[in-house]
Amino acid sequence: MSFQAYLDTIEKKTGKSPADLRAMAVKNGWTQGAALAPGVRPIAIVEALKAELGLGHGHAMAVVALLKGQKKEGDA
Repeated sequence: MSFQAYLDTIEKKTGKSPADLRAMAVKNGWTQGAALAPGVRPIAIVEALKAELGLGHGHAMAVVALLKGQKKEGDA
C-alpha cells in the first residue's frame, strides 16, 4: 500500500485531510514547525489517534510519518 493510499483511507474513515491532521497536531502541541515538538513521543500521538479517530496502529503511524516530515502527500 502506498503512503498516499494510507492518507486516502484515513480521510475516508475520519473526514480529516492531511492539512486537518497537521492542524490537529498543532492544536495538541505535537508539532513545532515541520517536526515533532521536543519531548513529544510518537507513541503518544499514535495512542491519541487511535482513541480520538479510531485509527489502527499502521494508519496512526502514517500520520506520525506525515507530521515528522518523513513522508508527504503523493509519496508511494
